[in-house]
Amino acid sequence: MGGKRLFGTDGVRGTANRAPMDAATALRLGQAAGHFFNRGTHRHRVVIGKDTRISGYMLEPALTAGFVGAGMDVVLVGPLPTPAIALLARSMRADLGVMISASHNPYEDNGIKLFGPDGLKLSDAQEDEIEALMAGDLSSVLVAPSRLGRASRLEDAPGRYIEAAKQSFPRGLTLEGLRVVVDCAHGAAYKVAPTVLWELGAEVVSVGVAPDGFNINRNVGSTSPAALAALVRERRADLGIALDGDADRVVLVDEEGVVLDGDQIIALVAESWQRAGRLSRPEVVATVMSNMGLERHLKAAGIALHRTAVGDRHVGERMREIGANLGGEQSGHMIMTDFGTTGDGLVAALQVLAVLVEAKAPASQVCRRFAALPQKLVNIRYAGASPLGRTEVKDAIAAEEARLGEAGRVLIRASGTEPVIRVMAEAEEEDMVEAVTERLAAVIRKGIAA
Repeated sequence: MGGKRLFGTDGVRGTANRAPMDAATALRLGQAAGHFFNRGTHRHRVVIGKDTRISGYMLEPALTAGFVGAGMDVVLVGPLPTPAIALLARSMRADLGVMISASHNPYEDNGIKLFGPDGLKLSDAQEDEIEALMAGDLSSVLVAPSRLGRASRLEDAPGRYIEAAKQSFPRGLTLEGLRVVVDCAHGAAYKVAPTVLWELGAEVVSVGVAPDGFNINRNVGSTSPAALAALVRERRADLGIALDGDADRVVLVDEEGVVLDGDQIIALVAESWQRAGRLSRPEVVATVMSNMGLERHLKAAGIALHRTAVGDRHVGERMREIGANLGGEQSGHMIMTDFGTTGDGLVAALQVLAVLVEAKAPASQVCRRFAALPQKLVNIRYAGASPLGRTEVKDAIAAEEARLGEAGRVLIRASGTEPVIRVMAEAEEEDMVEAVTERLAAVIRKGIAA
């Protein structure tokens, strides 16, 4: 196939009940992926989880039919966080794990993420092969009636993840005496996250735990932490935890209501693990979006920061290349390979809570690790061809980079999940950041209109 058309930076994603997020495409994806991972003579197995979107009721049976038709047994686990699906794929010796979710997007969208038997997201090459199968005649991959798979439901799946998450919290510590507000975004962690925190001893205030199929991420969760910040102050909580729709990312709120993003979490955990001898090497991985303040702060602590393209899959790949056990994104994806293979918002929050317990100090003192440089991100929607290839856009970017020099940077990129150009500028002076983003956005908008 000429270029990737179906898989984006995080699986397949789109508007529900419209291609490619329709039942017909899900059926073909199940058939193609089932055939691709159907190797050897053993009974093949796929674990399928989902978040709480109403369209999950459409996509789950379509995928199930595809996998069964390709000769795979299907294990359905219902609403569970994405990291739970990666965990179950490995622990159950499954050949494949599937998560039906569009993460932090509104309910109108949905997505399909695939995990291999190692619990890792698929490589570009694997996705390309599956996509090529989908583009061809799939009748040849359908098995004989005697080899059809079966579908069953795993009732204890939430309990398996709850115990795994609790095991990530240091032995000998307890959350007793801490009041924690957890916002589950009406998403996949609405049952398991409050349970884990309560069983570890915390007093738990839960919000975003009443999914109705339509309210996932609506004014709640990691992309909308304002209400959580107000509730933390109102309830005099020690920490607020905001997960997204599939709970693979997290942002935190300290007791004063200040939001702490992924960069602050990386800094805190990196320093804590370094002191405890738990950092596998004095290096962590983040993306090009992470603040320059993080990089400078870690360097002063003797920890190198490696940057990758946006996407937790890229972070994970780089971590494996260099042998790092900590990485993440400013948006809140945190990968801690001591505990799992993909981003896990709840486990990341538990690592921060462990530091709070040991420090016996408020989160405002413990978690604000560095002063972030002024940074501004502007999203520009477009239709048709991307304007980034236009000469005037390239020239404008080069001019701004030259103007900033070592005092800042610009980052212009097309989103991998929606038709949006992201324009980010960062510098030591806020006025400069505003001016740079305005000038670049104007040039890009002009390029779109041309």
